[in-house]
Amino acid sequence: MTRLLRFNKPFDVLPQFTDRGADGSARPTLSRYIDCPGVYPAGRLDRDSEGLMLLTDDGRLQAWISDPKHKLEKTYWVQVEGIPTEDDLNTLCQGVELKDGMTRPALARQIPEPAALWARTPPIRDRKSVPTSWIELRITEGKNRQVRRMTAAIGFPTLRLIRSAIGAWSLDGLPPGRWEPLEPPRIPGPPKPSQKPPRRKPAPQPTQARTGTAKPAPRKPRKPRSKSKP
Repeated sequence: MTRLLRFNKPFDVLPQFTDRGADGSARPTLSRYIDCPGVYPAGRLDRDSEGLMLLTDDGRLQAWISDPKHKLEKTYWVQVEGIPTEDDLNTLCQGVELKDGMTRPALARQIPEPAALWARTPPIRDRKSVPTSWIELRITEGKNRQVRRMTAAIGFPTLRLIRSAIGAWSLDGLPPGRWEPLEPPRIPGPPKPSQKPPRRKPAPQPTQARTGTAKPAPRKPRKPRSKSKP
């Protein structure tokens, strides 16, 4: 049976179960929090980001969730340095030119600090002279560090980044560092070849019963040619 989990990843946790870094230090990974064998992340979430991750033991479901071609919407709470205007938010909505291309149209709006927000360890840098604000940003693609680059491109560096939802799945009621099972969805699209019903063999054609050796049909006698008169 397919397994699907949701996990609230804390800050500074690698989005994988093992650490293959070359710095010689043991960095926290998913294995510190998740003791469910056989599941793997469906998509990534940067080490310095927080929030929702989905994990599954089904390769097809993993690809459906993580592949940008399916345009599964991802929602982020973004704390930025400064206060963007409506024009700045419209720029995010229309698309931002990054080094690796134009971003798809997105949804962006200013929000108050999320009510269920938890304290981050360590806290963000605090500059008394520069105010901060929160943006809710919804995107349907997954370029490398895309949200941070998008806000930087309009002049508002990201201070804290929390993924709050992936499609219909959200963080609601899930504390940092905790996970819980979910009901796996039905994946749209045709089934795999191994799941298709077997092809039917063509029905045999009816044959006539033989009662003996068939005799050739008798030939009709030819009429004699009439002789011409002298």
